[in-house]
Amino acid sequence: MSEHLKLVVHHGERARTAGRLTGDAVMEAVAGAGVEAATALRGVEGFGAHHRLRTDRLLTLSDDLPYLTVVVGAASAVAPLATHVAELVPTGLLTLERAALPGLGLDDEPFPWAGATAKLTVHCARGAVRAVAGALVVEGAAGVTALVGVDGVLGGRRRRGSVRGGGSDVPAAVIAVGTSATVLRALPRVRGAAGEHVLCLERVDVVRRAGVAVGPLPVAPERDPAGLGVWQRVLVALGAEERAAHHLVRELRAAGCAGATAMRGAFATFGGAVHRERALALRRRAPVHLTIVDTPGSVRRLWPLIEAATARDGLVTCETLPAVRIHPVGGGRMGGLRLAAPR
Repeated sequence: MSEHLKLVVHHGERARTAGRLTGDAVMEAVAGAGVEAATALRGVEGFGAHHRLRTDRLLTLSDDLPYLTVVVGAASAVAPLATHVAELVPTGLLTLERAALPGLGLDDEPFPWAGATAKLTVHCARGAVRAVAGALVVEGAAGVTALVGVDGVLGGRRRRGSVRGGGSDVPAAVIAVGTSATVLRALPRVRGAAGEHVLCLERVDVVRRAGVAVGPLPVAPERDPAGLGVWQRVLVALGAEERAAHHLVRELRAAGCAGATAMRGAFATFGGAVHRERALALRRRAPVHLTIVDTPGSVRRLWPLIEAATARDGLVTCETLPAVRIHPVGGGRMGGLRLAAPR
């Protein structure tokens, strides 16, 4: 199996590099790196290592909302790109991890993590999101969340959103969690629904679903045998409980979490109910996708806050991150981009 990598870049939407917006500089580098796909997502609330809160709920705190770029491709393309992007993003968070890209140097059989739970991310055009999400729901995925991108790369071409609307070909990401058997069974239907697309498979542990504990929080070492740091990413998907996500972000910040980013989804389902943005609703009822990154010890310390926020709703998963680099405002650095040994 050829090795593939996923790079995720977090920074502020207003961050600048050499006089231009950092997000634009990063995507330009991505577009020229020969990666398979990239999707840029605008967050609605969050904070980083400097713990400065940004949210679209308050005008005074909405001038630099979180901005997140997800890139997948061959290691030969993504590894040097990660080094270059680290220079372009003077402050922010970068994560680098191993992934499998079915149909791009990987046979679908045997499944790379047979018997495990997997996360399938479908990078496709905005116009295909509804069909892809529907295909995954039909095949019985434990949870599905659709996030609409604002910029990205698909099919070797950069595709940007426009203030005038439209942009059905701009990349989006549909994220599904399920057993290896469910994901394998869903692949043909997803491919038929997605049109031009790239699939990304990763191992993940489902910890909570629809307010019920599914499994224990995974225990990970703080360092691998070579001394490289190991991190964890917790994903919290909430349906109509946007206020719960709002409070959780603030509680995590007050508790000293390394970073959290919340994004509104176009669609989400877990535990049977379907959640989507309502165009004419008086109060926002959109699903929320919250990413939390920290060390294993800190995740265990923060876990009671996450449990309380998902007591009635949501899907909570946990992944091991082999490489994380954090550059806080004011200097200093945590972590790096050397990949720790897999568990």
